[in-house]
Amino acid sequence: MMRLPGFRYRAPRTVDEAAAWLAEDPANTMLVAGGTDLLPNMKRRQQTPTTLVGLRSVAMLGDITMGHGLTMGAGVTLSRLVDDPRVRAAYRGLHQAAAQVATPHLRNMGTIGGNLCLDTRCTYYDQNYEWRKSIDFCMKKDGATCWVATSSPKCLAVSSSDTAPMLQALGATVTLVSASGRRELPVADFFANDGMHYLTKRPDEVMATVSLPEASGWRSAYWKLRRRGAFDFPVAAAAVAVRIDGARVDDVRIVLGAVASRPLAAARAEALLKGQTLDDELIAQAAKAAAEIAKPMDNTDFELVWRKKMVHSLVTYALQEVRGDDMRERRLRIARQLL
Repeated sequence: MMRLPGFRYRAPRTVDEAAAWLAEDPANTMLVAGGTDLLPNMKRRQQTPTTLVGLRSVAMLGDITMGHGLTMGAGVTLSRLVDDPRVRAAYRGLHQAAAQVATPHLRNMGTIGGNLCLDTRCTYYDQNYEWRKSIDFCMKKDGATCWVATSSPKCLAVSSSDTAPMLQALGATVTLVSASGRRELPVADFFANDGMHYLTKRPDEVMATVSLPEASGWRSAYWKLRRRGAFDFPVAAAAVAVRIDGARVDDVRIVLGAVASRPLAAARAEALLKGQTLDDELIAQAAKAAAEIAKPMDNTDFELVWRKKMVHSLVTYALQEVRGDDMRERRLRIARQLL
C-alpha cells in the first residue's frame, strides 16, 4: 500500500491568507483543492511538500458569475461546471472538456484550477517510487536523464489537462494572487513547453479566478483520444473555437492537447480558415496543417505515429461540429458520451 508522507496542513479562509502562508516557504509548500492529482503524486513520492495549504474553505473560490463573459473561482468543481446550464449553452466546448475529465466521483472533487495546473505525465514518471528507483529515476524527479529521449536537454512529459486547451481556445485569462499583489495572465501564456517547469505561475502564487470573454457569436467543441472509452487522460485532443459571420469564419482558434508539454496553438491552420467558408476541402486542409505541429513522443498510451494521425481526425471532427454537422453518432462511438 502506498501511504502519504507526513505533512503539515493549513486551512486559510481567504485567498490573501493562502498567499501569505504560501509565501513563507514556497519551495516546500503546495496548494491543494480537490487533491485528485497532488495526493496520488505524494503517495508515489513524485511531489513531496512538507506543508499543504488547503483551499476548500475559501468561499470565493467556489463562485460562478455570468455577465459579460464567465468568471469562475479556481475552486469550482468540475461537476458543478458540467452541470451549469449557462456554461453548456454559451461555452459548449468547455462543458465537453470538463465532462470528459476522469469519472463523476473525481469530478466531484477535482477543480477547474486544479485541472489547469495538472502535473505533466509520462510513462517513466507516473510510477511508484521503487519502479522509478530501479531505472535510476528520470529527469523530472530525482534523476538526470529523460528516458523518453535520452539526449534531450529538457523533460518531455506531456500536458494531460482536458480543460487547458479548451480554455486557451476560448481566450480565457487567469488571475494570480501573491503576497506582493495580483496579476492577470492569458491561459495561452500560463504554460511553458517544458515537462518539469510547465507553468509560468510562480511558486508563491495562488490562482484565484478563471475568466472567459463573452461567447456571443462563438461556437466551440472539444474532442479527445484516450485508451479507455469511459474515462482516461487524453493522449491527443483538439479544442476549437470559431466565430462565424453568416457562413464565413470571422475568427478561429485551434489548440491541440496531450501532444507536447503544453497546449499547442495551430496558427497555420487558423490562418487557412479565417475569412473562408467551412467546406469539407478547407476543413481537410486545416486539419492537415494542425497535425503538422503535433509531435507526440513515446511517453504515454498508443504509438506516437498513430496519435499524430488522430490529431488530424480530431481537428476534423471538431470543425465539423462547430460547422453544425450532426456528430452525435461519431462522438458516442469515440467518447462514449453524447455531450
